[in-house]
Amino acid sequence: MDILLKYFPELTEDQIDKFTKLGELYKDWNAKINVISRKDIDLLYERHVLHSLGIVKVQKFKSEAKILDVGTGGGFPGIPLAILFPETEFYLVDVIAKKIRVVNEVASALGLNNVQAEQRRAGTFDDRFDFIVSRAVTNMPDFVKWVRKNVAKKSAHELPNGVLYLKGGDLTEELALFPKATQYDLQDYFKENFFETKKVVHLPLKYKL
Repeated sequence: MDILLKYFPELTEDQIDKFTKLGELYKDWNAKINVISRKDIDLLYERHVLHSLGIVKVQKFKSEAKILDVGTGGGFPGIPLAILFPETEFYLVDVIAKKIRVVNEVASALGLNNVQAEQRRAGTFDDRFDFIVSRAVTNMPDFVKWVRKNVAKKSAHELPNGVLYLKGGDLTEELALFPKATQYDLQDYFKENFFETKKVVHLPLKYKL
């Protein structure tokens, strides 16, 4: 928890309580259903929770905004974002049923009424969202094909509606087709070595009929 308070000192008591419980919940569930690598579970707050919250350093979400988390796995970045923005709606999808089970159990245990999670494949539904978030589930060209139709028409945030993507390494080649993409280096916000090559990519996407 100390690492979260280091970068997010404004957390409320309720948020601190939920983030504190998060660690034990994931350790417990990970022992039953492996959703986080064994070597990472002891670094959960740095490599999963704080990493997820890197998106917040680029864009804070407004009340009543709708966010889609594609390929959420065990609930990242969706669950930490939902704790930070309790008035924002989060829809988490993944193709693996056991991972969605963990997401639903964690959300229920924390009383996260702003989270809905389902076993679904991206591109199979027509709901519209302000932003689509994800942690490196595939390359950007394929990801855009999956989610382009899910972008809401009207933007209400500082950044235009579209994708907020957590990814690492040199993305020059991958983003060559997307000149409007902006990369934000997480090492500018978080000083731990883990974040040296990690980025948030914002890609504005226009509403598509």
